[in-house]
Amino acid sequence: MKEKIIRLFDLTFWKFILVGIVNTVFGTAVMFGCYNLLHLNYWLSSAANYIFGSVLSYFLNKNFTFQNKSKDYKVILKFIINITICYLVAYGVAKPVIRVALSQMTKKIQENVAMLVGMCLFVGLNYLGQRFWTFKAENVEEK
Repeated sequence: MKEKIIRLFDLTFWKFILVGIVNTVFGTAVMFGCYNLLHLNYWLSSAANYIFGSVLSYFLNKNFTFQNKSKDYKVILKFIINITICYLVAYGVAKPVIRVALSQMTKKIQENVAMLVGMCLFVGLNYLGQRFWTFKAENVEEK
């Protein structure tokens, strides 16, 4: 069990974190810009983050993090399914939880905080999905 936990936080994990930092800066700018500058709603703003950020994430994680050489369209399909499930779960949980937790705050504050919480939930779920499902077959460290 200890070996599995240690393997979970190996070089692949740190590469994922590095890609995540780049992607988070990019996606966060898109999301909060859409919400606060373009005045798009919660779902459109957070979705814009993941639509644009996912394209960047796919190429960086496929080639750099997981060194996946597959040309199979199934990898793209698995990536899209993983991103979609992680997005819906993370943001679907974050919004009602934060609405209750910050019920005395304005809707704008609630939704900004919910987007931050959703981002954190998404990162954890997305890492697990990409590592152990989307790119699993070609993951160099796990062969």
